[in-house]
Amino acid sequence: MTTIEIPRALHRAEDDLPFVDTGGGVHLQLLQVDVEQGLWVVRTRFEPGTTIPTHKHTGPVHAVTFSGRWKYREYPEVNTAGSYLYEPAGSIHTLTVPDDVTGLTDVWFAVHGANLDLDADGNVTSVVDAVTVRDGYFALCEGYGLGRPDVIGA
Repeated sequence: MTTIEIPRALHRAEDDLPFVDTGGGVHLQLLQVDVEQGLWVVRTRFEPGTTIPTHKHTGPVHAVTFSGRWKYREYPEVNTAGSYLYEPAGSIHTLTVPDDVTGLTDVWFAVHGANLDLDADGNVTSVVDAVTVRDGYFALCEGYGLGRPDVIGA
């Protein structure tokens, strides 16, 4: 008789994976990372008035907003609690949280591929991918004395 290994569902409680302050009004919680597939899943809390550098995605992105309000400077739509956003590979935008938002804006992102940060002329200034997010998250956690959280896939 052959035994079949059935994969188990993996669970992490909110307190298992700390939010870390990455600077510039951004607080990041890394939920899952798959370096081979280039996938990183994060929950990000933005302070009012935060703007993320203009960037281009090399793969698709899915986003769900839990609270607060944010938008892309280049588009008219505003993401509020309950909003779902799909970003196709190749999209370019600048994430901004209005100054008048009360409290933190809380968003879940599943990012495939990399973010290519761009300057005003469209030149790539930095690359953010699964490896840099994983390594940066762990370095910040360790720097804050939080150890190395048990991120799925890391």
